[in-house]
Amino acid sequence: MWFKNLQIYRLPAPWAYTPEQLEAALATQAFTPASSNELLRQGWDTPRPNGGLVHVVNKQMLILLGAEKKLLPNSVINQVAKARAAEMEEAQGFAPGKKAMKELKERVADELLPRAFSIRSNVWTWIDPVNGWLVVDAASPAKADEVIKLLLKAVDRMPLESLRVQRSPVGVMTEWLQTDEAPAGFTVDMDTELRATGESKAAVRYVKHSLDPEEVRRHIANGKQCTRLAMTWDSKISFVLTESLAIKGVKPLDVLDEKDAGVRNDDERFDGDFMLMTGELAKMMADVVEALGGEAKA
Repeated sequence: MWFKNLQIYRLPAPWAYTPEQLEAALATQAFTPASSNELLRQGWDTPRPNGGLVHVVNKQMLILLGAEKKLLPNSVINQVAKARAAEMEEAQGFAPGKKAMKELKERVADELLPRAFSIRSNVWTWIDPVNGWLVVDAASPAKADEVIKLLLKAVDRMPLESLRVQRSPVGVMTEWLQTDEAPAGFTVDMDTELRATGESKAAVRYVKHSLDPEEVRRHIANGKQCTRLAMTWDSKISFVLTESLAIKGVKPLDVLDEKDAGVRNDDERFDGDFMLMTGELAKMMADVVEALGGEAKA
């Protein structure tokens, strides 16, 4: 299993919290299925079947936030309420007023909720207590915030901070493109976005398209800056670095897939993938931070 998107946070290294302590803390918010009258239920679930809430491989911890959400679109509520309102108008000779209509919609929602379809979703989080990383596999900061909010509620006084670097990712990525020179250990790939800083918000996107250095420099000279840049680290992992310091589209390359040969069963494959992922991503993130001038200290 490999994370596809990295929302990155920092913990003290080493972080002394044990898996047993974390398990006990998360147990207070363990996932249970939503009741018939709940729209949403969230809680910590087991990363592996019949396992605990904290899965540990080589000191690396994996936790899972599960959610169950009922699908009850407003359009459905409005459609049923409109039909009910028509029946009421026919029976009483006048249409329900604004307040009555609001109450009708609420009653309809309560009636439909137990029959609504449910969707399960999961968000994975990796905790590296050795090197002080906490990484949420989420494409958006908002989704990661949901995880962090519940985690901080479960773990009292968790010393968690957002990752901060010395130099602006936008400025550094723009510099790499302007000089046509990637930092040591990295190559620049064929996807990027250049966005104007003025009111126009004009943007140029390259998707699976070779970057012509002179053309890119002209865009930069015209006031555009790089907000997304596809890169490959150490010929092992491709990804997209964003202006907010999120890493997206993470993909292990063939050189890592070959290391997985000979695994016998699902449990061994899962643990092998997790150990490989955490080992490589910890080194990659450290190199990304170094390429951005190192960590910013408080």
